[in-house]
Amino acid sequence: MIKTVLITGATGLIGTRLAQLLLNEGYVIHTLSRKGISGQPEIKAFKWDPERGTIDEKCLENVDAIIHLAGESIAGKAWTKSRKQKIIRSRTDSVRLIYQLIQNNPLSKVNTIISASAVGYYGDRADELLTEESLPGNDFMAQTCTTWEDAVDYGESLGLRVVKLRTGIVLASEGGALPQLAGTVRTGFGAVLGSGKQWMPWIHLDDAVRMYKFVLTNEKATGTYNQCSPNPVTNKQMTLAIADVLRKPLWLPRVPSFILGIVLGEMKAVVLNSTRTSAGKILNLGFTFRFNTLGEALESIYGKKSR
Repeated sequence: MIKTVLITGATGLIGTRLAQLLLNEGYVIHTLSRKGISGQPEIKAFKWDPERGTIDEKCLENVDAIIHLAGESIAGKAWTKSRKQKIIRSRTDSVRLIYQLIQNNPLSKVNTIISASAVGYYGDRADELLTEESLPGNDFMAQTCTTWEDAVDYGESLGLRVVKLRTGIVLASEGGALPQLAGTVRTGFGAVLGSGKQWMPWIHLDDAVRMYKFVLTNEKATGTYNQCSPNPVTNKQMTLAIADVLRKPLWLPRVPSFILGIVLGEMKAVVLNSTRTSAGKILNLGFTFRFNTLGEALESIYGKKSR
């Protein structure tokens, strides 16, 4: 039976690839955006503005599941007080608006919501192995994720199956952190950040998209899952692996933490927090990764072009 899925944030790195995957497999796709335009005739686009509390009610017609990916980028701009509020509210106001629409629509067929979250939930945890049961951190990213997840959990009171995926660094050539990391290595400015010992949980874009499809179709999937490969690496290992696959030397010494603090301020946590995640829970549910090691992932992205 063909299902209809509503995706928010469908123009992002994961959303774009996920929408295409589901379309190819016969799903009907609805999207929500401020412009209400998808760019693809086979996708039904609807308009919303979470800040103003407006949403096209037709977006829920025949929708069985919602995949919530919308949210202001956490990087790119300084974390001023107003910026922090915008980052959090972009995640919470949007899902509350969707829940309000569901509550006001007695004909709603929605039975599942799958929401993005992030490994920032855990904060800076050194070498501790982090499972979904680990306590949250206490910095801004952790606060953002806990508030975000709490807002999503309200769906349980509406009788929905709620799934949250705590995403690590998504590796892809077309976006995310990898093009920036690889760009500095290519130009000779690649360097280990801070001590280089901080853990960096990662996942190949293909596996990230496949995991969304997996939890969408697996009714046993509920609660929270780390969306990271079974083999996280340190910042030093990540930097050296990128340099190796690109056949580029690292000329610069490591960038000291205090320099990153001067340049990035509080946002230094994005690159200095250590988050060593476990993939055990999603593996036990039956998900299989195509890219288990960082080397495999980088080879699939850069391949022979860099050889």
